[in-house]
Amino acid sequence: MSPSYIPSVRARRLARSLREFREQAELGVTAAAARLGWSQGKVSHIESARNKPNERDVHLMLNLYGVGSPDREAILSLAREAEERGWWTDYIDVLNGPYVALEDAASEIGNWDPQVIPGLLQTPDYAREIIKAGDLGKASDIERRIRARMVRQTILTREVDPPRLRVVLDAAVLGRPIGGPAVWRDQLRRLQSDAQRPNVTVQLLPQSVGTHCGLEGSLIVLRFAEPADPDVAYAEGFFGVVYMESPQQVEHCRLAFEKICEAALTPESSLELIEAAAKRRGFDHPC
Repeated sequence: MSPSYIPSVRARRLARSLREFREQAELGVTAAAARLGWSQGKVSHIESARNKPNERDVHLMLNLYGVGSPDREAILSLAREAEERGWWTDYIDVLNGPYVALEDAASEIGNWDPQVIPGLLQTPDYAREIIKAGDLGKASDIERRIRARMVRQTILTREVDPPRLRVVLDAAVLGRPIGGPAVWRDQLRRLQSDAQRPNVTVQLLPQSVGTHCGLEGSLIVLRFAEPADPDVAYAEGFFGVVYMESPQQVEHCRLAFEKICEAALTPESSLELIEAAAKRRGFDHPC
């Protein structure tokens, strides 16, 4: 995927629809490219959302595939909507991959993290420590990544269709004061506050739980309100990220996340533990 382009969910839906119409026309990628007078790579990149087609290209593809009304109008409308800029376009220099666009469009976000508090609930100082720990880049890039993360968090407080966020943390995270006492105090206060938002649920998986479905690492499951947008699962590791989009893979990840939720403490008991962790460290008193 081009580092200068992160496709929105609408752009991904457009790409998927164009591929389906080609297949319905019983044309292979090579044949379609030849008929259009394009390279095979151009067709493939449009269908995988790696490149953004202009409206003229979409017209040509629909003509070739014999797509008429009302599907034609719906696809052209979708192509125009896909042109709309997302917030992430202002930070394209420090972001990569489609995750931020997918998250922005999700109606529900399920997040299991055994190591750190997730990005949507981080304070700027806590985020800085996390980013610095894994990024040896320029200080200016780190600060832009922090600003991008803070803008990203606004999806939780937007007026129209904020997503439901379900977070499960390993309770060991509460014993990992990243950034030192002052940074950790503010982060715990932020976590307490966010856990009480109407669209946010935070649960802790107690250390007394032995074998569980989250032992292999962090996991995010994104669900969408539009039936045309399939759910996506996302896992991040030391050597990169993995996106899972096949129905079987996503369903496996969804069930794994639900089992982790079932093994975790209730949101009420989890909030009590977060508050207790802050009190143990004396964070209820001024520095």
